[in-house]
Amino acid sequence: MKLSIVIVCWNDQKLIKNCLQSIYNNTYTTEFEVIVSDNGSTDGSVQFIRENFPKARVIENHTNLGFARASNAGILSSVGQYVVILHPDTVVHAGALDKWIEFADNRPNVGGFGCRILNHDGSYQDSPRPFPSVRRYWIASLCLRQLGRLSNAFLSDTYVGWKGDSERQIDYQPDCCLMVRGDVLKRLNGFDEQFFYGYAGTDLCRRIWDTGYPIMYSPEVFITHVGGQTVMRSVARFKCEKYRSRYRYFYKHFGTKGAFQCRRVTLASIRIRQFGYTLLNAVKPREDVKKRLELFRIVAEWNSKVDPVCAATETGGLRFGPG
Repeated sequence: MKLSIVIVCWNDQKLIKNCLQSIYNNTYTTEFEVIVSDNGSTDGSVQFIRENFPKARVIENHTNLGFARASNAGILSSVGQYVVILHPDTVVHAGALDKWIEFADNRPNVGGFGCRILNHDGSYQDSPRPFPSVRRYWIASLCLRQLGRLSNAFLSDTYVGWKGDSERQIDYQPDCCLMVRGDVLKRLNGFDEQFFYGYAGTDLCRRIWDTGYPIMYSPEVFITHVGGQTVMRSVARFKCEKYRSRYRYFYKHFGTKGAFQCRRVTLASIRIRQFGYTLLNAVKPREDVKKRLELFRIVAEWNSKVDPVCAATETGGLRFGPG
């Protein structure tokens, strides 16, 4: 088997239909399997997939394991030379997976692969990123990203001036759409399962780099990512859970000092954005701005009260913790 495609599903029936259709309709020359790892969906997703996409293999986890653990359940049963991790809110363009496989086959010393991710309106989604660090987060928080055009010393949380239109090495590709060599992925035991929501792909790509394999980006492979559909069910809850994963990432790679420094820059970033939206709301009040301010209030309170090391080492997910 050339390719295994692993998709984590959690009450995503409305989204996964388009995802699966795009895979089966738009993949022409590559032998592939689809594995859907279902996290206890209650919206009929499992039955829908089995009735409408009988070729797809469904793994029923019966509870919400989180992204990393559910992905690993699919990875463990995969047999492909390459494994593509997809979110259910993605759409594969015509021939995209065939081109991606060809790209990978021609680069045998590369471990992971990124591609061009588009928003639903066709615009470029700024997804391939440099690895997070406290310094890079400060540059982003202080709105100094554009200095990255002058020197790599000011590299922040994005590749400023690059719009994904050329092949290049990247630090990481988000796990909404990431391809990894199957043997490399299994050697690393897949995703680190402490990452319930967010930073799992970042951490995996970092470990791929640490084994001596680079991550290469192809501008010729197109995937549309609608994004944020699961998060919209409970914005503040998922936002706080993503901050928890951020602390886990920094604690894992930078220790206790890194986790506390991460909280400092995180709070600064939230406060700066709060200030900007407060001014905007004063000049021209709007309902969406008020909702954003309320979200900032909740996440600022959560981050100010939480111990980042406790958040990083606590088991489980989707709990607010202190505050």
